[in-house]
This record gives sequence, structure tokens and C-alpha cells, in this order.
Amino acid sequence: MAMLYDGFLLVGLWMIATALVVVATNRGVDPKTTWFQVYLLAVAWLYLAVSWRKGCTLGMKAWHIRIRSNQSPMRWLTTWIRFVVALASLGAFGLGFVWSVFHPQKATWHDLASGTRLVTLPPKSASR
Repeated sequence: MAMLYDGFLLVGLWMIATALVVVATNRGVDPKTTWFQVYLLAVAWLYLAVSWRKGCTLGMKAWHIRIRSNQSPMRWLTTWIRFVVALASLGAFGLGFVWSVFHPQKATWHDLASGTRLVTLPPKSASR
């Protein structure tokens, strides 16, 4: 559910990012353009990286989930690795997420690759 929440937020961020390009260039942009797709991926990574470095995304906060890393705050390279491997996991029909069902620590591919883990907090202590 946290991913769904963050997905809705990302759509909004992409709309704002697209509006910035349209206003700046005073013309439309072809969504198939490689630079535009990379730009939207960069917007997604930036949102997630900043959120992960703070401990959680807005979707994770709503569901009392926090991300833990060996470094605090999480290094930018770690966020990049986590992001790229999560995309690969989604591209593999979500197998990297399904992996967590069978892993002893419930870790996904991107958790394993980035050295991170997710923890669920009880609702009363989630505000910390």
C-alpha cells in the first residue's frame, strides 16, 4: 500500500515536472523522447532518495514503515543502487518483491543490493 501511495504522489510530481518543461520551452514534449524519460526517472529517484535519506517516503510514513541503512543518513550512492535494483525488480515482473516472501529477513532484491532493510513500527511510536 505504501508503494501505491507513493505512486500517486509520483504521478503528481511528474505532472509538475512536465509542466515546468512545457512552460520553459513554450511547446509540448514527446513522451517517447529519451531525454524526457530520463528526466522523469531522475525526478522519481530524487523524490525517493531524499525521502529514504530521511527514513521514509510519505507512503511509508502512512503505513508506519521505516527504512534502515548502515549509514545515517543513507548515502546518495545507496539510494541510487536501491532505485536501480527496484526498477529491475519491477521489470522482472515484480520477482524482486516476491523474493521477500521467501527470504528469512523478508528482504527484497533492492534491500539486499543496497544493504537496507524495512522495519514496521507500532503506530504509537511511528512519529519518531
